[in-house]
Amino acid sequence: MEKMRFFYDDEGDVLDISIGKPKKAKSEEIGNDIIVRKDKRGKVVGFTILNFEKRSEKEKGFNIPVEAKFEIA
Repeated sequence: MEKMRFFYDDEGDVLDISIGKPKKAKSEEIGNDIIVRKDKRGKVVGFTILNFEKRSEKEKGFNIPVEAKFEIA
């Protein structure tokens, strides 16, 4: 099972989430300042949310169109 890694850049107001260790990937904007990163097989390896703090203050929370499976290790 891979761990999720979170990094927030407050100067750029960007939240970056990687699934496992960061790796080479292609980025695809899926709308509303959300970018999904996929490896060469098309597996999602992370995503980025632009304007994260600004958006969360304005919208009082928001949905990210990503499904996830969580398990207790």
